[in-house]
Amino acid sequence: MKAASSDMKAASWPPGTHYVDEANLAIAFFTGVTRGGDAPLMYEKRAQSWQGRSWNEVANSVRRLASVLVDAGVSAGDRVMISAENRPEWAIADLAIMAIGAIVVPAYVTNTEDDHYFIMDHSGASAVITSGGLLGARIALAASRAPGLHLMILMDDDATVPPMKSVKTRYWNEALGAAEPLADLDQRIARQKPDDVCCFIYTSGTGGRPKGVMLTHRSIQANITAALELLEEGKVASGQRFLSLLPLSHSYEHTAGMHLPFQSNSEVWFCESTEQIAANLVEVSPTLMTAVPRLYEVLHDRIMRGVRTKGGVSEKLFMMAVKLGRKKLAGLHLLPHEMIIDLICDKLVRTKVRQRLGGDLRYFISGGAALSPEIGTFFMALGIKLLQGYGQTEASPLISANRPGKIKIETVGPPVAGIEVRIADDDEILVRGDALMKGYWRDDASTRTTIRNGWLYTGDLGSIDEDGYLTITGRKKDIIVNSGGDNIAPGRVEALLTIEPEIEQAMVDGDHRPWLSAVIVPAEDIRRLATSPDTLQTIVADAVERANSRLSQIERVRRFIIADESFNMDNGQMTATLKVRRHVVRDMYGERLAALYPKK
Repeated sequence: MKAASSDMKAASWPPGTHYVDEANLAIAFFTGVTRGGDAPLMYEKRAQSWQGRSWNEVANSVRRLASVLVDAGVSAGDRVMISAENRPEWAIADLAIMAIGAIVVPAYVTNTEDDHYFIMDHSGASAVITSGGLLGARIALAASRAPGLHLMILMDDDATVPPMKSVKTRYWNEALGAAEPLADLDQRIARQKPDDVCCFIYTSGTGGRPKGVMLTHRSIQANITAALELLEEGKVASGQRFLSLLPLSHSYEHTAGMHLPFQSNSEVWFCESTEQIAANLVEVSPTLMTAVPRLYEVLHDRIMRGVRTKGGVSEKLFMMAVKLGRKKLAGLHLLPHEMIIDLICDKLVRTKVRQRLGGDLRYFISGGAALSPEIGTFFMALGIKLLQGYGQTEASPLISANRPGKIKIETVGPPVAGIEVRIADDDEILVRGDALMKGYWRDDASTRTTIRNGWLYTGDLGSIDEDGYLTITGRKKDIIVNSGGDNIAPGRVEALLTIEPEIEQAMVDGDHRPWLSAVIVPAEDIRRLATSPDTLQTIVADAVERANSRLSQIERVRRFIIADESFNMDNGQMTATLKVRRHVVRDMYGERLAALYPKK
């Protein structure tokens, strides 16, 4: 099988380089195939063992699926939705859709039927590719209502879905097994231009309906080029093992967890689930892993629960490792006796932590939201390098990231290559570069508001230090203005609250009020151990006071309520990207929050 026709650009990549010249993402992938051949590219766990697929096997599946889609009437510019758990078929579908010039429309598996219908209808999807089970049923119910959608492909052979009028159902293995590789695929790929839209990523929507962000080959490629330049500094720009955990429907994972490995001759191992992350880290021994701050918080909490359970000398030694590690990070010299203790901590604590993370991890990469400095320094103090970055879907998504040679964990690093950042007079972060979206699908008004004179108005607030490193100070819409006119960024307060072991989640409120209040979700073990509501209230109050001691007077939480349940996707209080939907939580607890303040 020929990977690319002679009229397509080809490249022989030495380690650490990548293919970018006038490329589209499908060209970049097939160029990688010519080099990767029978070497493994993707792994998934089946029947309790990790199964690999080579570059050639994946490429063959891409060509066959492309044939299935074209035979079903999918043309260049048509939209095809993908909603499935992270797995090789997801990536194959993405590549096949892009290869024929159609547009990928990822959707979260946590979406409701109405959410799926909205994306199908708004995008004008003509086909959908999904897995099975309850997800397949939800997709089918939505597809039966969506005008213009005529094809559903099910990845799982045993999937069953409700009957649908005017929608043809096919099964992945049957369809690809009966198809021949698309004969003119190379020509279809070559016709695509860098500025063609290849993907609609619908924002997760912390308030209101999501918008369809139109990303192009050029915008995503600009991100990959910048990311590879960054990783080259850390000598991890090629031949890596990525553990893919974030949903591929997330712009961060779509770019950095899939297309980036394709262009760096790296392997992608699809994590089984969030619950299996600890086991998968040990089994896979990844060298790189990208995730959002919430997942690092969860990992931190799991480690700390294990430490507290052991107690005794083990706990004291662990906490000493963190303390001394943080002292070194702050640039302070260790005293002679501390240097000896630190060497012991290296052998008995930090080495064991690294082994629990697989033993080969070079970098954790955090993005999607601001990471609490306490969480960041926790991992850094234990010898785990963590590169915090910043991005938005509208920027494909990478905007800035810490450099491997100079990590300032309290910041999100300097702008990556090809990105220009400036701070507006009201502290809003503005971004310019090839990575910017083409606009919002079917929403010219929002596009004009968000991109002005070539600058993306991010809605985030920030500052830039003398080294050019960017710090996120808040979200413009989230800023709380108290009754005294002070501006307060709730994210900082929430981060300091949730670093306390007794507090799992927090949402801070207090707009136009004299002081801050909060809705607090206690840690599950604390809720179980508390013998009464009063005991729970007292335990949480002590944790709040400890957090308050690290906050300024106006940032301190004066009163709080205990949440009835955790903030999660099932109750609509958290987005698929693990951000709290403030307006939903506020609506849920509005009366109880209001009762915390004096009556006017």
